[in-house]
Amino acid sequence: MNTDVLKKPMQSKSFHLDLHVLGPLLALIVLIITGAMINENFLSSGNITNVLARSAFIGIIAVGMTFVITSGGLDLSVGSMAAFIAGLMILVMNSILPSMGVSVATILVGVAVALGAGLVAGVINGLLVTRARIEPFIVTLGTMGIYRSLVTWLADGGTLSLDFGLRSLYRPVYYDGLFGITWPIIVFALVAILAEVVMRHTAFGRHCAAIGSNEQVARYSAVSVDGVRTATYVLLGLLVGVATILYVPRLGSASAATGVLWELEAIAAVIIGGTMLRGGFGRVWGTVVGVLILSLIGNILNLTDLVSPYLNGAIQGVIIILAVVLQREKRPAR
Repeated sequence: MNTDVLKKPMQSKSFHLDLHVLGPLLALIVLIITGAMINENFLSSGNITNVLARSAFIGIIAVGMTFVITSGGLDLSVGSMAAFIAGLMILVMNSILPSMGVSVATILVGVAVALGAGLVAGVINGLLVTRARIEPFIVTLGTMGIYRSLVTWLADGGTLSLDFGLRSLYRPVYYDGLFGITWPIIVFALVAILAEVVMRHTAFGRHCAAIGSNEQVARYSAVSVDGVRTATYVLLGLLVGVATILYVPRLGSASAATGVLWELEAIAAVIIGGTMLRGGFGRVWGTVVGVLILSLIGNILNLTDLVSPYLNGAIQGVIIILAVVLQREKRPAR
């Protein structure tokens, strides 16, 4: 028998899988080289720290989005959810300021509110998808409008600003850190590492992929489809809360403009990183690479003025479309 005939398809499949896995990394390397060639300050510690810190918010959310998309879901509400949580957090901290004063305890109450609000928002999205049997696109499109309207109402059409004393006390959460690495970067790294372990080495991660690949087969295999799928939305809601906790000390304010296009960036990062939009396969480390790619594209646009930064959203939209087109080919094996 001519074994060459059998070897060629295997070689082709292997090449495709390697390209699918290495593609985002290669794109990241090309962007880094391009940025370094275009602007000498691109690789400076200040610029790199700034890029990583700004990408941490979207990165933390995108990690949660990876689980949702892997299980066959979608969440368009994360940007509006973050704006609502930020506004609620600021409102609560300002309201208890007269009784609790400018203290760490006041900030901790705000942190608890943010985590609690994210948890509740995730539960609502998850239950509407699994119990009410409404398509994730419709559910989260609706809650996106609800959260955006709520924060506009809370701010009375303007901006909610944190008390100056609280803002000064809270600022180190964004600007300080360990060994020159700011807290948002550290938290993003820890979240990504833990999520990669969960996705790759736990039953929850395997169940997410199984549900996204074939929901009926997952049910026949005694997987709690509704429970796992709801848990992915709850996890995403909690991570939106975490991202908001790190974001609020940066500006100390929230408005209807907060978190605009965050859902686009998070979904784009997940898809660029190799997670299948139709579900069944997810890579947390790929999502991290996707987040860095999007952040570097925006950073290069700001440093070079080759294209208006206002077109950043358009560029991200094009990237999403191209990534989905590339995913039309055969799904990689886990």
